[in-house]
Order: sequence, then structure tokens, then C-alpha cells
Amino acid sequence: MDTEALKKSLLKKFQEVTADRLQKIQLGVLDLEKETADQAADDVARELHTMKGEARMLGLAAIGQLAHAAEDVLRAEREGRTATEIATDVMLRACDVLSDLIEDLSGANIGTSASEDIVRAMAEVSGQAAPVIHGAKPKPPPPVAAPVVSAPPPVAAAPVAAPRPAPVEAPAAAHPPVRGGEEEAPSAAKSAIADRTIRVNVEVLDSLGLLAGDLLVESARGRLRSSETEALFERFSRLGDRFLRLAEQVEIPNEVRMVLDRVESDLHMLRDDAFRFVRRNDDGINILHGNLSKMADHVAEARLVPLSTVFDAFPRAVRDMARTQNKEVDLLIENADIGVDRSMLADVRDALVHLLRNAVDHGLESPDTRQQLGKPLTGRVRIRVRVDGDMLHIEVEDDGRGIDPERLRQVAVNKRLINAVQAAALSEREAIELIFRPGFSTREQVSELSGRGVGMDVVKRKVETLGGSVGVNSRIGRGTTITLRLPQSLALMKVLLVRLGDDVYGMPAADVEAVMRVKPDDRLEIFGTLAVRHRGKPTALVALGPLLGLNGGNRFDRPPAVVVRHGEDHAALVVDGFVDEREVAVKPCGGEFLKGAPFIAGTAALEDGRIAVLLHVPDIMTEVRRMARPVTQAPAAKRLRVLLVDDSPIARATEGALVKALGHMVEEAQDGEEAYVKVQNNTYDLILTDVQMPKMDGFSLARRLKSTPAVARIPVIILSSLASPEDKRRGLDAGADAYLVKGELGVEVLAQAIDRLT
Repeated sequence: MDTEALKKSLLKKFQEVTADRLQKIQLGVLDLEKETADQAADDVARELHTMKGEARMLGLAAIGQLAHAAEDVLRAEREGRTATEIATDVMLRACDVLSDLIEDLSGANIGTSASEDIVRAMAEVSGQAAPVIHGAKPKPPPPVAAPVVSAPPPVAAAPVAAPRPAPVEAPAAAHPPVRGGEEEAPSAAKSAIADRTIRVNVEVLDSLGLLAGDLLVESARGRLRSSETEALFERFSRLGDRFLRLAEQVEIPNEVRMVLDRVESDLHMLRDDAFRFVRRNDDGINILHGNLSKMADHVAEARLVPLSTVFDAFPRAVRDMARTQNKEVDLLIENADIGVDRSMLADVRDALVHLLRNAVDHGLESPDTRQQLGKPLTGRVRIRVRVDGDMLHIEVEDDGRGIDPERLRQVAVNKRLINAVQAAALSEREAIELIFRPGFSTREQVSELSGRGVGMDVVKRKVETLGGSVGVNSRIGRGTTITLRLPQSLALMKVLLVRLGDDVYGMPAADVEAVMRVKPDDRLEIFGTLAVRHRGKPTALVALGPLLGLNGGNRFDRPPAVVVRHGEDHAALVVDGFVDEREVAVKPCGGEFLKGAPFIAGTAALEDGRIAVLLHVPDIMTEVRRMARPVTQAPAAKRLRVLLVDDSPIARATEGALVKALGHMVEEAQDGEEAYVKVQNNTYDLILTDVQMPKMDGFSLARRLKSTPAVARIPVIILSSLASPEDKRRGLDAGADAYLVKGELGVEVLAQAIDRLT
């Protein structure tokens, strides 16, 4: 692809994406005057920051300046230096100008009188000096956009791997018009290329992907029906054999015996024909299933777009960013021809924009500093891409200063994100992960590239929304590597199906490390958290049912568990059983029942008619980490004696770990009757009880406790997966002092309830 065609392609993508982004910004600006102003301001800040980065990459100076000035206005409004109404008015005017510039990008390179006026107006509102539109700067010639030339051989292949219609017009522009037969050669080549590539609306591919998944499910149902048909024929065959054996044991006339012989012959022929039909039907079903699987794979492959369509803009962008800071940077790209799902392309691009900006601004030192440290004057940023099964790994590595955990702790304390006690308790890894906190930035001064606390939190949010994870590995003075791990395609996903009660849930197979049986000897407790030994290392053990808000937990002595991984975190999730591993078509949650529910990523249809709920492992691991490593309680807090009542041993262990992590002592009871006996003979400061239990349920226990004068003063908290208003009202009418839903139970929620009642 030549430079001009590439530029046109990228500008068109920018127009499509930015039009939607501008609409979100306008809605967010309008929300600044509402009660949701804080959330709206965060959303607007993220969108403006991303728009500015993309505009700078494409050399659209006027749009970049407008977005930067709008960020200053938003910051002034949040700090109270500018009235909200004034800020809203000027930012809406800026949105109008941005809309005009996006429609006609010719004015976005050098600016227009309208853009210059609105930039000056926003500078006055925010109290900043009016910036100068840098459109008059001469653009570097197109050949300079090739730091990639110095990259390893895979980079040279990147542009070739993008079979898009845009290059079709390039040969015609490259050849001057000639006469006669000479004019037909380029035209023929152009036609040949056009015959091999067509434009397909991505919505059509989405529909084909869902249809392919549905057909796979239907073919699996066909295989199930085929096996049922075979079983029916076998039953008929056995019934015929029994009839013939019975006829041999009965005395019958010869003429009847002759009829029976003919019946026996017909039965044998019918059985042979039936089994031949079963074999042919099985063969047909298997061929159909195989072909449908191939079709699904081809549809998924058709949805893949080479990452080079994104990466091709990065060398020029990194060069421009480096020049603004007087740095020298080489960008190396490996395996840019690897494909990614088209629907993920925008999120991957946004994430990489932030990572490259951070690498140039925060990671790489100035040439003088690098010379003093004995490093090459030119810094190096490397993007590596590789495929591991169904997962895509993208690494962004720099050879800069690295991340200093101690400095991050101090910055977090100065910005009041955490207190000094919490900062001291952070491990090195947890300190490094402070960079993912919203609002966190090590820059004291706001610049064009950074300083607003918007960046890495966007990366983490976008990647985890796609079902992926972000990892950070850094060495002080040596550099930093940030790894994005995300699915390569969202159309079809290989999942492990597990059972919770009578329902089926799915987990992405890429997130599953192992399945196991939890032996009693393998269980242990670490700092109040229940754990299990897995491959010689302690791993947090959590009952998946209570975590999802389902009642109880597994009651087996050796319950089955799934060991899942998210980044560097692992957890063993206890389930009721395993169903199967298969490839399913993932569909978004429809209706209001599952839409927006925590821990849920989508649904998939199964061949037996059931619907599997697909779990979002990043959300689950966030909750597991919060349970396993809670915020430490203040030293002055009283240590309570708590009675925990639940008929599920795994649920008791999980909930007991939360209580112990808050510094309290826990005793357990298996049902309401046992709990009531213990209360008569012991002294407790608090009672936590489930609802659905044998012998005496939680409501009855609460009523009985509150009607007994000697123990009526003890606060009672009901923990249940029953979340309807009627259930909560029944609990409070029974005398409970608080009602907490298991699916919403976390260490902070529990700590607040205990503090309020005690």
C-alpha cells in the first residue's frame, strides 16, 4: 500500500470512529450539569484524550489542539476555577467546530478561523495561554514514515498482509497514462486484484458468525437425535428377538409356524435396513458437522483484519511524539501481519495509542540522561505480537527508566488515592499496578502527551471488556514491558462448561489452567483466606455459587474446582460438576434479566435446548482478589466474636475467610437449631446466617433470637442469594438488623455493615 492510499484509509477510519466519539462527548458535556457530573467528566476526559492522540498521529493539528484546549476547560471546571455553565457552553461550541473539521479534514491540518477562535475562547475560560495552531509547520516527506525499515523481516511483510480494497487504486496512480495496448496491462492487473477482494459490511460478517454458531449447535442436536434414533432401533430389535424366542417356546400349528418364519425374516431384514440407515445417517451428520465447523472457522477468519492496518500509522506518530520532547526513538514492530477480530480493532488501537504515548513520555529518558547511564542515545520501543492458541499476545517494550514502585507509592499518597499505611502494605507488584488507578499520573505538570491521569486505566478497561488481561513487568533502569492478552476472535469461543445446580455456566478455555478435585488435606488458610495447594503453590479457593449470588455451595467432601488465571492471579473456583468443553457462538445478553449483571459476559445455546451463561473471568478475579487481599482494618477496631450459620461447608469457608480477614474470630453452625443452642451456651458479638437451611431456616432463627430476651441484643445479619424486595422485607420483619445479598458481598460491604451494627 502506497503512502497516499494508506493515509486515505486511515483518515476514513478516523472520521467514522471520531463521529461516534464526538457524540459521546456532547452527551457527557450535557451531563456535567446533572447529578452524574463526576462520572460524565471522567468519560469526557477519556474520549477527548483518545481523540487527541489519534488526531496527532494523523497530523490533524487543529483537532488535536481543540481536544487539548477542551481538556483544559474540563480540568478547570472540575477544579472549580470555571463555572459549569460557562464550561458547558464553550465545550458544546467546540463540539460544533470539531464536527465541521471531521466532515472536512482539509481544514483539520492547518486549522480554520473558527477553530482558532474557539481555541482562544477555551483558553480564556480555562485560564491557559492561547496555544498556537501548528498547521504551518511543513510536514515531513512521506518516505520518513519508515522507521519500520530498520525492523526485523516480519515488519516488511506487514503492509502486504492487508488485503484491503484501498490498494486497488494505487497501481493506476503509479503509472502515467499511455496509449494503445500499453494502457491495458495496468488495467488488467487492477481487475485481477479486484476479482480477489471485495468489500463486505462487518455487520454481515457478524450475522454470518452468529448463524454459523447456531448451525453448529443445530448439527450437534442432529447428532444427539441420531444417537437417540439408534437407541430406539436397538430397542425394537431387542423386542423382536424376545418375541421370536417366546414363539419358539410355544406349541403352535404348522401353518402359524410358517407365518412366524416369514415374520422372523421380515424382522431381520427390517433390522438390517434400520442399522444401514443409522450408519448412513451418522456419516451424513458427521460430514455436515465437519463442514459447518469449517464454515465457522472460515467466517471467523474472514473477520480477522491484519494488525498492520493499525500499526502502519505508529512509526510516524512515535517520531512526532519523540520530536516534541527532543528524544530519539526507534519503533520496531514484529509480526504485524497477525489478524485480529474486526470488532476489536478500535479498542486495540486505542489501547496501543496510550501504551506508546506512555513509553515515549514516561519510559524513555532524554538523550543526555541516556548518555550518562551508558545507554544508546536513541531509545527503543518494540511491539511484539504472537498467537497462543485462541489468545493474542501484544507486548509493548521499552528500554527506558523502568517503573519505581516506591515513587508510585509516594505519588498515590500525595494524590490521596491511598493512605500511608495502605501504601506501606503494598507489595512491589501491587504498587506497580497503581498505574491502573483512574486519575493516577506521575506527571506534576500537564503536557500535550500526559499529566491528566487518563491512560492506563483506559487500557485496562478496554482490554478486560474484551475478556483479556494486562500484565506489567518492569526493571528499574532497564525498561518496562506491558503485555496485552486478549482473544483473537469474538465470534466463536472455546469454553469449559460447568454445572451449578441445574444450570450450566461457561468459562473461556483460554482462562482455564486446570480442573481438579479439592482434597481436604490440600486446603489451608493464609491470613484468614481459604486456599488450596495447586502445583505446589497456594491458590485462593472460592465457592463460585455464592460468589455469583446463588444459594449455598458444594457439599461434597472432594468438590470439583476449576483453576482459572487472569494475568498473574489464580483462583480455584468450586463448582457442582463439569459438563463438557466445546466451541460456542457467544451472544450478548438480551433483555433486562442478564443485561448489566455482574460477572456475566454473554450466553450460548446448547444442543439440549439449555442456555449456558458465559462468565467474565476478569470481573470474577477482581472480586476474588478483593476477598483474598482486603483493605486492612484500622488497628483500633474491636475484635468481634462472630457466629456464622450456613449449611454449605464451602460457603462457610468462603464467608468465614472474609470475616477473618477483617480481624474477627469466627465460629460455625450448620443450621438454625445448632446456632440457637450455641447462642445459649456462648457469648457472641454478631450472628451471620443463611436463609435456606434444614431444620430451622434463617428467618425462623432471627425471629427466635429476637424473641429471647437474653440474646435479643446480638445483631443479626442475613446473608442470602434471595434478592427480591419481598425476601428482604421478610428478613427485616423477622428481626434481622441487616440483609446482604451474597452476589453483592465483598469485604467493603461486609465491613460497613459490621461497623454500623457494632
